[in-house]
Amino acid sequence: MRVAVIGAGYAGLTLARKLQTALPDEATLVVVDESDSHLVQHELHRVVRRPALAEEITIPLTDALDCEIRQARVTDVEPREGTVTLRDDGGDDSEGELDYDVGAVCLGAETNDHGLPGVAEHGTPLKRLAHARAIREKYLNVLEGDGQVIVGGAGLSGVQLAGELAAMADERDADPEIVLLERLDDVAPSFPGNFQRVVHDELERVGIDVRTGMAVASVDADAVTLATGDELGYDQFVWTGGIRGPDALDAERPVVRSDLRFAGDTFVVGDAGRIVDVDGTAVPASAQTAIRQARVAARNITALVDHRLGGSGGFEPELDRYAFDSPGWLVSVGDGAVAQVGSRVLTGRAALALKTTVGAGYLGSVGAVENAVDLVREELNLAVEADEPDGESPEGIGNEEP
Repeated sequence: MRVAVIGAGYAGLTLARKLQTALPDEATLVVVDESDSHLVQHELHRVVRRPALAEEITIPLTDALDCEIRQARVTDVEPREGTVTLRDDGGDDSEGELDYDVGAVCLGAETNDHGLPGVAEHGTPLKRLAHARAIREKYLNVLEGDGQVIVGGAGLSGVQLAGELAAMADERDADPEIVLLERLDDVAPSFPGNFQRVVHDELERVGIDVRTGMAVASVDADAVTLATGDELGYDQFVWTGGIRGPDALDAERPVVRSDLRFAGDTFVVGDAGRIVDVDGTAVPASAQTAIRQARVAARNITALVDHRLGGSGGFEPELDRYAFDSPGWLVSVGDGAVAQVGSRVLTGRAALALKTTVGAGYLGSVGAVENAVDLVREELNLAVEADEPDGESPEGIGNEEP
């Protein structure tokens, strides 16, 4: 029996590491990903300012996994039939098929341009190392002339990138204008209100021009046109304004119930789907939710495989349900950070220490101990350079739960 994990992001890597020890000997595990490495996505913004960090947040799949690994791009998934279509872009560009008995689609999400004219053409996304390097190269030119950068979208990726650009400007004694646009009324719009307020304050503290309630209508080579008809000129435009499903799912993010089973014996885990938890709550897309969902999926897939191999008839095993229960939220803002734990929101060194611990803990959990040590060293260097006092926002005490 073949079990396939399609994608090796947060959800896929966590799931595969669980399955390779949990599956019975009669089952074989194969992991498919277009890259030969796992990227620690939540640290990608750091590469814009510190390119050498790319090595610390990139983990070869052969180091993290002990199973069959297929490097190929997934172009199509047929969940009921249990087949995926693969394209080998590095070789002869040929297509092939992979059949599986039980599988999980963990392909993550792609940047969504929402069909807005000019966004895909002129806006650089932040999903891959190549994007971070392209943003850096352009931004270095912007810094020379103290130009204007517009970051479209104030979710966590947009917040972290804007903060990194501000910190990079400070290091170089430059004075660009960094504008962060958000069509909704708050930054980090999917997150609790007290967390939003502190993140907004931190962005303004580092000199970012935060403009909420401003929707982008179109973009050309020189300016962003807002839904109001106003135009904002720019020297660089970066787009982090939302996510869509992977191309292999026709750019859709299917709604998936709390047992994470999508169709047939195929599961969907992480940002590739719109996951609804056991209480019927739509779950925000994030690394921590993808990792927690993967643990539930591992138990369910193992139970299903055991049932199939047992050859027993009757009812299928009862599957576990995913319950959304976040311990808190973390976001970088330049050399600082904002952390929510329970109802408290922390800033300064307390938040940085927590963020470093969580980041290093994740790397350790996927076997990248050396990377974890290097990341801690990098974060400690940032803390010393920033020399920020410990802080807790007075707005951090509230009734909102993470």
